[in-house]
Amino acid sequence: MAFIDVVSWDNSSSGASGDGPAFAWKFRETDPRKIDHSMELSTFTQLVVRESQEAVLFTKGQFLGKFGPGKHTLNTENLPLLRNLFGLPFGGKNPFFAEVWFVNKVVPLNIDWTTTSMMYHDPDYNAMVPIRAVGRYGLKVKDAERFLIKLVGAAKDFSATDLTDHFQGAMNAKTKSVLLSYMQAQRIGIKSISAYLEPLSQALKASMLAFWEDYGFNLEGFYITSVEIDDSHPDGRRIMEAIGRQSAQVIAGYSWQQAKAFEVAENAVDAAGKGGMLGALMMTSMMGTGGGAMGAMLQPSPGGVPASGASGQVGSGVAPVPREVFCSNCSKKYSSSSKFCPHCGDPYVPCPRCGADNDKAARRCVSCGTPLESAASCPKCGMQLPLGTIVCPRCVRGVGGTGTCSKCGSLLAPEDGFCSECGTKVV
Repeated sequence: MAFIDVVSWDNSSSGASGDGPAFAWKFRETDPRKIDHSMELSTFTQLVVRESQEAVLFTKGQFLGKFGPGKHTLNTENLPLLRNLFGLPFGGKNPFFAEVWFVNKVVPLNIDWTTTSMMYHDPDYNAMVPIRAVGRYGLKVKDAERFLIKLVGAAKDFSATDLTDHFQGAMNAKTKSVLLSYMQAQRIGIKSISAYLEPLSQALKASMLAFWEDYGFNLEGFYITSVEIDDSHPDGRRIMEAIGRQSAQVIAGYSWQQAKAFEVAENAVDAAGKGGMLGALMMTSMMGTGGGAMGAMLQPSPGGVPASGASGQVGSGVAPVPREVFCSNCSKKYSSSSKFCPHCGDPYVPCPRCGADNDKAARRCVSCGTPLESAASCPKCGMQLPLGTIVCPRCVRGVGGTGTCSKCGSLLAPEDGFCSECGTKVV
């Protein structure tokens, strides 16, 4: 009978065969002359355990013993159970059957993990967003006997890939639970999640220490490398497309309403160019002599609200909300709260309907086509006012007539005997 003389494992060249770091490997004889007696050991067999390894022996379904780094002879002195299980006497070359497992105790820090898609109510977008987390973790075998009994079973080796596949469900559930709870408690949005990766990693590691210890591991490192919108999910793809469009608009300096207006204008021009009567009528209606409704949409307004739909229109008796307008002289933008263009000094002549700046000699608004013929101008700020205006919307002063000061135009209360602004006696 041929016995195995030396049992060892070179974990730098054998084991998991490209499936990641090998955690454990069961010895098997490669000599074809001994293939029929692959596990026949003897009390003279030499067991060679390299640094960062630990060898564990099993026989008849029972734990036989384990050995640290060094060269060991498998005799009845260091394996007392051999006498009880096999009745082996002292001395001589006595055969016995055993499985020898080698456990790799080097710490691999390159085991990748990822979660499946999870829905999160993002506080930045105020909507449900599909997200996923990606990271790495590192494990070290702490209790080789517990690890082999619980995980390895009848396998011939056990790699990092096997470990990832085995615990995919448990990792997914634990990671999602801790991640979502932390983000919701801190009200963290996707835009700022990168600033919280370190505390998130620490929270996840703390929650998984006991879990891995139960399988004989020490969790040496656990890291989240990114938490991002899951673009493999249909909702995630639509969100990423919307974010891309929004970024392009911010960089180019136009709003969503303006982008839609350009699309409508382009479609109308295409239809007109192809001889379409409807397209020609649409283009004529939108563009008009001075831009019409299209021009009003192209005037920039805060918050993406078209100028023609803004509250507090000129001449309405309510002070308009300041916004940016294009100068009719130099075409540069400035605030509608200014009386003159800060770039060229041209006076601001607002349209009473949409607030767009116009040339002094213009008879109609270049943006919406509203007539610009004025009945009067404000005696305080000089703003041109439409017919029927009683109170200047810019400086809130009366234009004249009943209830206003004859000198400065300020509003007067029925009981006033003198103007509170200039002191002129009320006649």
